[in-house]
Amino acid sequence: MLLQIRGIISTISFLDIIDIVIVAYFLYKLYIMISGTRAVALLKGLVVLLVATLISKWLELNVINWLLQKTMTVVLVALPVVFQPELRRALEHLGRGRFFHNSAQLNAEEKASLFDELGRTVTDLSKNKIGALMVLERETGLNDYIETGIKVDGLVSSEFLINIFIPNTPLHDGAVIIRGNRVQAAGCLLPLSDDRSLNKELGTRHRAAIGISEQTDAVVIVVSEETGIISLARGGRLHRYMDADKLREQLAPLFIAKSTSLSDLFSWRPS
Repeated sequence: MLLQIRGIISTISFLDIIDIVIVAYFLYKLYIMISGTRAVALLKGLVVLLVATLISKWLELNVINWLLQKTMTVVLVALPVVFQPELRRALEHLGRGRFFHNSAQLNAEEKASLFDELGRTVTDLSKNKIGALMVLERETGLNDYIETGIKVDGLVSSEFLINIFIPNTPLHDGAVIIRGNRVQAAGCLLPLSDDRSLNKELGTRHRAAIGISEQTDAVVIVVSEETGIISLARGGRLHRYMDADKLREQLAPLFIAKSTSLSDLFSWRPS
């Protein structure tokens, strides 16, 4: 037995070790990417189908086994459609690099000013229970969603944003999209999340915030019109009961300028 183990070890080269490490790293990142998302429940369903197929084959239940095999075939064909948001996020992340990097980079002073203005904005909106939906673009471009609203291209300021969301004004209903430190458009339409596990108390604004964060890497700030609660959506997750300080703490690490390296390509994980 010891000789067999030594024989196996002697056949493993340095390149084999690198190959195994890379595959393990990809599988680990895949697990991190889908953990805590609806993809986990779908994968559990696939495992159940696979186990049932193997058991039916072992017990020679031919009809059941034939039905399960056909079902597995249909499911495998449907997987790219079912996992479309996750696949899209993964491919977009792999494509982010020096040549695809968002050009709207801010320096430290501009970022500090942006976070201060956003903090003042949400504090005032929350106190007055004025609903708001603000999308901060990161690496993934949001031009498709900008086109659905009214082009603005104005410098971010608390007074400007509050004025946009005042009830019964032309642009208050919809999302504001911010690129860098400028408001690109207001009154924008966002995709709604179809996650059935979301709290039934969450309204259209929150579902839109989660929806855009599921499909892109954008960060979305939501102020509830009913309760004044401030929330932050990213990676398909909603973080509630925020204030100006917590918001700044959450946003600061997400907008650090990164240098392009191999490790950057695989650094994304959901919140």
